[in-house]
Amino acid sequence: RMETDCNPMELPSNTGFEEDSDYRDFEGADVKDMRLEAEAVVNDVLFAVSNMFVSKNLPCAEDVAYINVETRERNRYCLELTEAGLRVVAYDFDQTDDRLQTPYHETVYSLLDSLSPAYREVFGNALLQRLEALKKETQS
Repeated sequence: RMETDCNPMELPSNTGFEEDSDYRDFEGADVKDMRLEAEAVVNDVLFAVSNMFVSKNLPCAEDVAYINVETRERNRYCLELTEAGLRVVAYDFDQTDDRLQTPYHETVYSLLDSLSPAYREVFGNALLQRLEALKKETQS
């Protein structure tokens, strides 16, 4: 009988179970992932809108999450986040309107850019400030 020391950190982390849908559903990992993705979207652009949060009233599923956003112009939207991207599904918080056929946007930036001139301005200014800070860093 041969004994070997095995450091668990050396074992391959991808065992293949993650890819198998039976195991994925068992873990509920995708549900959490889409919600985490939605939270990340919110954290990315919250500074440039009046209000934005993941909906607690509409159901998160393994392939969808909903985000409520109020632009600086005080317009309210409910956004659907899926693998296809983000799109407006209603013109109020926690609503969906199946008759609404709005285009998908690959990024939240593109979506908000199309909805809110004030967002575009705030985001652009933040970008300029960041670039100027980087410029100062490289000059010192």
